[in-house]
Amino acid sequence: MEASLKSYYFIFCKDDLLLQRQPYDTHTIPCTAEPPIEIKPWTHILNVATMEDGTQVKAFKVDSPLSLVMTDDQLCDDGYDFISLRQSFYHLSLQLYLMAGKCRELLYWDQNTKFCGVCGAPMKMSTDISKRCSECGKEVWPQLAIAIIVLINRGDEALLVHARNFKGDFYGLVAGFVETGETLEEAVHREVSEETGLSIDNIRYFGSQPWPYPSGLMVGFNADYVSGDVHLQKSELSKGSWFRYDNLPRIPQRLSIARKLIDNWLSGYGIILEQE
Repeated sequence: MEASLKSYYFIFCKDDLLLQRQPYDTHTIPCTAEPPIEIKPWTHILNVATMEDGTQVKAFKVDSPLSLVMTDDQLCDDGYDFISLRQSFYHLSLQLYLMAGKCRELLYWDQNTKFCGVCGAPMKMSTDISKRCSECGKEVWPQLAIAIIVLINRGDEALLVHARNFKGDFYGLVAGFVETGETLEEAVHREVSEETGLSIDNIRYFGSQPWPYPSGLMVGFNADYVSGDVHLQKSELSKGSWFRYDNLPRIPQRLSIARKLIDNWLSGYGIILEQE
């Protein structure tokens, strides 16, 4: 009899992801023929995608981190760690980290689309990324919240801000969600004006990044300062100022597009920061 094909199992407990320990203090995602965690009758396993090598990707949630089982059915957590999705960036390959984000977004979508928004009947999976109402037939797909983020430069300075929802004392960049009927560039102008009172021009696309906290897409830009004094929108920002390239405050970790924008700006002055 042929052995069962292995699948990557992305298993979440709240916002923490199950990682399997490897030698030399490294980690990976469990890749096994059967789930490495006890499956309950109500566990909903999502078929998410296929990796480049053809390995199937599956994802599900557990209520407790104490669900790990060995082959002899004895409870055990040896060899595994639950780590926050953000911190998994520093433990996984980029490919596995990005797939973990996709899995987290789909699990969030699955949790929040159990019932039809039109008639209230149960929703059923139609494809791997869509659901159909069991009564009225309404279909739903995962949706993204699109946000812009922008590095504004003024000579050899950049505007860095501390948002009230930041959990640390680091400074980041002006950012905000795109509104209905807006272009990305219009959103950049509006957010900068609303949050800082500044006028900018020469908006240049930098790149984009999936941001699965829980279901976002960050679109990064560079822009040049034109005029105005910094007047912070106090409901959104607690601190903000211009900083020279050689006198920066604490900045975001390297998993974020904010850090990529700042690192790219610093590279123009020949500065490469050590990776934390």
